Amino acid sequence: MKKLFLSLFIFSSVLMYSQASVCGQFHRKFCQVETKHGGKTGWMYNAQSRSGLFNQGSTSKIRCVIYKGMDYRISVCCETSIGEKLNFKIFDSKTSELLYDNATAQGDPIFEFQSASSRQLIIEVTVPKGATEQDKHKPMDAACVGLLIEHKVTERQGFSQY
Repeated sequence: MKKLFLSLFIFSSVLMYSQASVCGQFHRKFCQVETKHGGKTGWMYNAQSRSGLFNQGSTSKIRCVIYKGMDYRISVCCETSIGEKLNFKIFDSKTSELLYDNATAQGDPIFEFQSASSRQLIIEVTVPKGATEQDKHKPMDAACVGLLIEHKVTERQGFSQY
């Protein structure tokens, strides 16, 4: 009986690892936006970024902390086998108020904003239904999706202090 449970545990661990490695760092490779690198004006990678294997028509949420005095850029991308369009919404985690919906911006995959206060957000990503191309590494109804979060210090604007 112990051998059976041990075998099932090892099998499920290998299965979970292999599914996680299918998409791995997808957001780092495919969600990049062309910008100037380096210096104080460059965007920096935020460790809250994620990639995952999504089924068509599925929705997933992630909690994200943003800080006052920072600019943020959120980019979503997916494999072309499920199309180019992804829907994402940003909610305030305390009030559940809808702060942004890319459907109102013609499905733009990039959203930049400035934070006036530190708070938690919930980012909800929805993968549309559609036909996928056959791939031997993933189920036919699933594809890799990336959510890239970048940040930088907000540049001072207007008159400096006197």
